[in-house]
Amino acid sequence: MKFLVQKFGGTSVRNKESRKHAIRHIKKAIDEGYKVVVVVSAMGRKGEPYSTDTLLELVHYPNTQLTSREIDLLMSTGELISSIVMANELRESGLIASALSGPRAGILTTDDHMNARVNKVIPDELLNYFKSNDVIVVAGFQGEDANGDITTLGRGGSDTSAVALGAALEAEFVDIFTDVDGIKTADPVIVKNAKTLKVMTYNEIVHLAYEGSRVIHPRAVEIAMQEKIQVRVRSTYLEDEGTLVTFKKTPGLDRGFKDQLVTGIAHQAGITQIKVRTNTSNSMELHDQLLTELAAAGVSVDFFNIFSKGITFTVPNDKLKRTTEIIERLAVDYEINENCAKVSAVGAGIQGVPGVAAKVVSALAGQQIQILQSADSHTTIWLLIKETDLEKAVNALHDTFLLNT
Repeated sequence: MKFLVQKFGGTSVRNKESRKHAIRHIKKAIDEGYKVVVVVSAMGRKGEPYSTDTLLELVHYPNTQLTSREIDLLMSTGELISSIVMANELRESGLIASALSGPRAGILTTDDHMNARVNKVIPDELLNYFKSNDVIVVAGFQGEDANGDITTLGRGGSDTSAVALGAALEAEFVDIFTDVDGIKTADPVIVKNAKTLKVMTYNEIVHLAYEGSRVIHPRAVEIAMQEKIQVRVRSTYLEDEGTLVTFKKTPGLDRGFKDQLVTGIAHQAGITQIKVRTNTSNSMELHDQLLTELAAAGVSVDFFNIFSKGITFTVPNDKLKRTTEIIERLAVDYEINENCAKVSAVGAGIQGVPGVAAKVVSALAGQQIQILQSADSHTTIWLLIKETDLEKAVNALHDTFLLNT
C-alpha cells in the first residue's frame, strides 16, 4: 500500500459545500492508487457551533472551574464531530470510509494537557482498517497520554497530527489543505503583490512558522524535517499543488526554483520590549533569577540580549502584567517599550553571504524606520520595530529582496 495524508483545516470542513471540495481531493488521491488518511480540524471558526473557541465559551474559558484534563475532553469533541460528519459524507459519495479518534489512530502523547507533544504513533489500528477501507478519517489535534487520558496538541495541532501519522505510515506526501494556495512571500493582507512560493526548505518554513506565518504549525514542520516527510501546502478550492516543503531547494526539483537570498518576510505584532538594569555586583545572579522566575510563570521571553549591566528582552503584550510583577518583586529598575513588532527576513541563501544585514538596515532607513533591536542566525534576520511601522517595514524588505519578481 502507498499512503497519502490529507489534512483539512476548519475553514475547509466548515460546511457541506467546503467538504465537497475536500472530497474531490480525496477521490483524486484514491484514483491515483493511494490509501488516504484524512485528518480534520473542528468545523469552522469562533462563533460557529462546533469550533474549538465556541466549545470553550460553553465553560466560560479562561474563567472556568474545569481542570486542563477536562478542558481537553471538551476541546477534543470538535474534531470528533468533524471526523464523523466527513466519514458520513465520504460514504454518501460512494467511498469506503471509517472515522477514528486520535488515540484510536495510535497517537500517543505527553501528559501536558492543552499543549501535549507527540511521543510516538503506533499505526496498527490504521493498517487494520485499511484492509477494508480506502479512507480513514482521523480526528486531528488530539492523542492519548500514558494514563489513558485524552490530550490536545495546542493551537494548530491538527497539522502535527497529520505529519506524525504521515511519518508513521511513511506516506509519500502530507498535504495541508487551507483556504490559501500555498505559502506566500509575505502576508498578502500587508503586501498586496506577495507571491506564492513553489518550493521551500524545512529550515525556511520552520523559521517562517515560528516568526508569524500561520499557514502551517512549526511543530509539524519539525517532525517533517526529522522524519524527512515531504509536505505540500495547498488550497482546498484549487487543483494546484501549492508549496512543496522538502529537503533542499535544488534546480532538479524545478518547481519554480530561483536562487535568491531571502525567501519570505514574516512578522509578529503585539510585542513589548523590556530593558532591565542590574548594574550591581550580583548582576548575573539577578539575570538567572529573573529568567528562571519568568519561565516558571509560563512567560516565554524572546529577542533577549544579556549585558554586564542589564538584560533586554521581549514578551507578548498579554504577558506584560505578569512579567512586570516578577521584575518589581526583584526590586530592579526597568523600562518598557510597548506596541512593538518583530519583522523577520528568512532564507536559506542568507548563510555566509556578506551584505545581507546592510541591505536590511538600508531598506528600513530608507523609510525612516527605527530598529529597536536585532539578531540573526544562518537563515534569519530579526528586527524589532514600532508596530506603527510594521506595514512599511514588511513592504520595504519585500521590495528590497525582489520577492515580487
